[in-house]
Amino acid sequence: MKKSSWKMKFGLGLIILSAIIYIIHYMTFKDAHHIFVFLLEDIAFIPIEVLIVSLILHRILEEREKQHMLEKLNMLIGVFFNEAGTKLLKTLVMSDSRPDYICSFFRDIQDWNDSDFKNKSKLLNEEFQYDIDIDKVDIGKFANLLRSKREFLLGLLQNPSLLEHETFTELLTAVFHLEDELHHHTNYDDLTKEDYEHLKGDIERVYPLLVREWIVYIKYIKNNYPYLFSLAMRYNPLLEKCNM
Repeated sequence: MKKSSWKMKFGLGLIILSAIIYIIHYMTFKDAHHIFVFLLEDIAFIPIEVLIVSLILHRILEEREKQHMLEKLNMLIGVFFNEAGTKLLKTLVMSDSRPDYICSFFRDIQDWNDSDFKNKSKLLNEEFQYDIDIDKVDIGKFANLLRSKREFLLGLLQNPSLLEHETFTELLTAVFHLEDELHHHTNYDDLTKEDYEHLKGDIERVYPLLVREWIVYIKYIKNNYPYLFSLAMRYNPLLEKCNM
């Protein structure tokens, strides 16, 4: 109520000020015809002014809202990788059957520019080959890792901001499906060959989504937070096996 009352008083004050200025104009020049001509001209231009100002202001506010949403989303994605994503990615990279292929593709990632990120991302989506050696995955340890992060991941999934980020939501959905599959097994020592093949498929569904989101996040922090990028490169999960 106070806010509306302030606006009404402000608007009324402007109208009164305008009337006073017109009165002073008339008392000075005694030319009502001149006043009404320009008054009607100004009134006729008001719709155009409203249109122009509305479009410009709407575009500016829309762009600011978009940037604010992007900042918030990337903060959430950063929290995800700090809390769980980096550990998951490290585990999957260590289980990849072709470490040399991973190393050669990502070895110079710290030097990528925007064009490199674009080209490499395209290759990741179209040509990059992900191949998990399921025998290298400690299923019990991996299941415990996912189980320990379940509440955290549920909290992320319930965040309305992430509804605007389809690819990250897709990643979280794939991770939850994998965690559910592992949850249904009570004894990982009794897994059959079919169980391993099924889990391999679920893991390889998560793997490329995780890599893709990590690359997008790394590009963002390189352009906006160099100190976070420097830290991420020192503990780069994609190059973990290259240093062994």
